[in-house]
Amino acid sequence: MVSKTQIVALFLCFLTSTSSVTYGQKRRPRRPCNHLVFYFHDILFKGDNYNNATAAIVGSPAWGNKTAMAQPYNFGDLVVFDDPITLDNNLHSPPVGRAQGTYLYDQRIIYGAWLGFSFLFNSTKHVGSLNFAGADPLMNKTREISVIGGTGDFFMARGIATLMTDAFEGDVYFRLRVDISLYECW
Repeated sequence: MVSKTQIVALFLCFLTSTSSVTYGQKRRPRRPCNHLVFYFHDILFKGDNYNNATAAIVGSPAWGNKTAMAQPYNFGDLVVFDDPITLDNNLHSPPVGRAQGTYLYDQRIIYGAWLGFSFLFNSTKHVGSLNFAGADPLMNKTREISVIGGTGDFFMARGIATLMTDAFEGDVYFRLRVDISLYECW
């Protein structure tokens, strides 16, 4: 017959043996199954550039307006965009897709935004979409957001997109370099 003390001792041995195996192991760094680099070009509508604009302020705080960013730090502005994606940093290069979504300036005391967008591809090399979401602390040289899914060639993709502001002209134009590392590729 087994005593209560023996049961408790056996239970404690079980807990310590599984916890050391489960929690004591270091995770091996994973290698991406796919790595891509793209640029997208955002041209904000300023009231007189309708033919060239790829983004527009659709929501602004009471002190803002739809043709100029709110001051300070663009706080409260909601922008919708439909930007060309290129393989290099030239705005006039042939687009390989479109970046479509929104960014919301969400910080009052520093430049920062929250992004939710998709890369839509329909070229000879890629067909489908990649979806992204996350915080974008704009003052950092590089920022990471999540790849949260995809369709077509990117079905159920998961990974990280590293953003870097490649160029900007005030609040009218900016170009982002997007390094995408996919860790789940189907």
